[in-house]
Amino acid sequence: MARLPSAERRRQLTEAAIRAMARDGVPRTTTRSIAAEAGVSLSVFHYCFDSKQQLIESVITTITGHYVTVVKEALRPRATLEETVRAGFQAYWDHVRAHPDEHMLTYELTQYALRQPGFEHLARRQYELYAETYTELIEQLRQAMGLRLRVPVPVLARYLAAMTDGLTLNYLVLGDDSAWTGILDTVTAHVAGLVREN
Repeated sequence: MARLPSAERRRQLTEAAIRAMARDGVPRTTTRSIAAEAGVSLSVFHYCFDSKQQLIESVITTITGHYVTVVKEALRPRATLEETVRAGFQAYWDHVRAHPDEHMLTYELTQYALRQPGFEHLARRQYELYAETYTELIEQLRQAMGLRLRVPVPVLARYLAAMTDGLTLNYLVLGDDSAWTGILDTVTAHVAGLVREN
C-alpha cells in the first residue's frame, strides 16, 4: 500500500464512504466496509478519522463539493440573466440525473444524523453548508453581472436551498425526466425575477 499524505488518504476514504453508503445505506456502512472499499487497513481509517461523526461531516462536505464545482463552472455570465441562471440550474440538474444515489444519500445522511443521538449537529451543519454554498454562488453571480437583489442574500440563499432540496427529492421519488424542462424554466424565471435590478 503506497503511503499518501493524510489529506489525500482522507479524500480517498471519504469517496469510498460515499460509494459504500450510497450502495449499502448509512446505518449498514461500517468503518471496516469503508476501509475495504478504499483498499486500506482499518488502522489507516482510524488514523485519518477520529470518529464516525468526523467521517459523516467529510462525506456531507464532499458530496456538496461535487455538484457545487459543476454549478460554479456553469455560472459564467451569458447574454442574459435568465440564460446564466438556467445554466446553473441545468448543471445541478444534470448532476442529480447522473448521480441520483449520491443525492439520495444526502437525505439519508440528514435522517441518520437527526435520529442518532449526538449527531444532530451534522444535519444542521449540512443545511448550513447548503445556505453558505448558495450565498457564495449568489455573490459570484452578483459581482460578475453587477446585480442588485430584491431580497437579502441570506434569505435568497436559504430559499434556494429549500427549493432545490424539495425539487431534488421530488425528482428522486417521481422521476419523469420529461417534466423537468418546464420545471427548470419556471424556477429560472422566478429566481431571475428575484435578482433583477429594481
